[in-house]
Amino acid sequence: MSTAATPSGSDGTTAVRRHHLLLAGEPVTASTGGDLEIRNPADDTVVDVVAQAGSAELEAALAAASAAAEENLWGSVSATDRGKVLRRAADLIRERSEEFAAAEVRTAGHTIADARWEAGAMADVFDYYAGAANKHTGAVVPTPDPGLGLVLRVPVGVCGLVVPWNFPMLIASWKLAPALACGNPVVLKPASLTPITAVMLGDALLAAGVPPAAVSVLPGPGSSIGESLVTDPRVAKVSFTGDSSTGSHLMAQVAPNVTRISLELGGKSAAIIFSDADIEAAVDAVPYSVFANAGQDCCARSRILVERDIYDDFVAGFAARTERLAVGDPTDPATEVGPMISEAQRSISLDYLRIATDEGAEVVCGGEASGPGWFLRPAVVAGVDNEMRVAREEIFGPVASVIPFDDEADAVRIANDSEYGLSGTLWTRDLGRAVRVGTAVRTGVMSVNTNRSVRTELPFGGFKRSGIGRELGLAALDHYTESKTLFLSAD
Repeated sequence: MSTAATPSGSDGTTAVRRHHLLLAGEPVTASTGGDLEIRNPADDTVVDVVAQAGSAELEAALAAASAAAEENLWGSVSATDRGKVLRRAADLIRERSEEFAAAEVRTAGHTIADARWEAGAMADVFDYYAGAANKHTGAVVPTPDPGLGLVLRVPVGVCGLVVPWNFPMLIASWKLAPALACGNPVVLKPASLTPITAVMLGDALLAAGVPPAAVSVLPGPGSSIGESLVTDPRVAKVSFTGDSSTGSHLMAQVAPNVTRISLELGGKSAAIIFSDADIEAAVDAVPYSVFANAGQDCCARSRILVERDIYDDFVAGFAARTERLAVGDPTDPATEVGPMISEAQRSISLDYLRIATDEGAEVVCGGEASGPGWFLRPAVVAGVDNEMRVAREEIFGPVASVIPFDDEADAVRIANDSEYGLSGTLWTRDLGRAVRVGTAVRTGVMSVNTNRSVRTELPFGGFKRSGIGRELGLAALDHYTESKTLFLSAD
């Protein structure tokens, strides 16, 4: 693994851990990009230092990956054997799950309970694509000419993978596992705030048997390393997760090379609560749909749409349940909400709370900042109209807007009145309503009577400004392969 420091100094303080980047499978500790300091969001102390890629490291990584693609180094390995390698990677992740979880806690501010779940889910992703590797097949197509029309699925080539800071290790697995299952060399660019688990994951892949030339992990700034990666003509496929403005910019940047791109972007999702729902269950569950990971989740149901005849009671219950959330030390297993990633991110949420009150809404509970890290008590905002900025713009923090609606049609109208369309939840006991509303809301994923919207086996992605393409499920494999037609003449 990449950690190479003792856990504490002679004075009892925690030592700063030093990490390498991965350049075509080789650990590099002295890079042209210098060192990148990683801070703990819970106390704003430096906890890790990692080698940061510069232009020289990026060029070397792309040269190695391009040569591996040209030689079909990894793609020529049978799909069955690639699956076995990914299975070993899953096993290694499970063996090291506590290391992964601890790193995610100290660098991303995740609670230890969430981080342990994420480490297990990451292993599950590699297990899934280990099994899928030899099942993504082509077809034999009848033609009027004598012979066989074969449709093959072949590796697309070098994949440039860019992951965000909010779920760094889990989202990295969503991209790495299908890309590698299909036989592609990869260059992974983690977020500058949270690169440590990405390097650890790269180490696990190499230990499992992925060829060194097929794996590079390059921490570095998105404005230079990230943009240079996705615009390089040697990159055949870009997968990006991040905010919608950056995604739109990247679409324009890759256009000259006609590079394949898939984007998982922002969201302003709705939880829709009808009066016939199990209100007690909804009140208990809905806070976690928006305040988990301190609200820093593109799937967060930050618009809570409530049928008008239960609106006041729901707001009261929702606020009371939110106030009981345990906010604090992310290393404590009892903590439910940890710190935000940075002071800047917390300031955005505080600004939106001021904007909400200026627009006439009421902060019913929460919104108090505390330290020494970047903590913000989850806030419930009532009396919100869907035209208010707090309801229309992605905040990416622990702020929930509660909006009344009159009937089924009104609920669908409000839910769809957004530039985003990523996720959502519908609370009702009426099966017919679940089908009608669930299909009418323009969102890539919709759950009924549960918060959970992401499952490894099912496609995940959004409509509108929430992105294009899909991650997870067998659908992801289509994005990492090309369709190749081969006709065998019988004449």
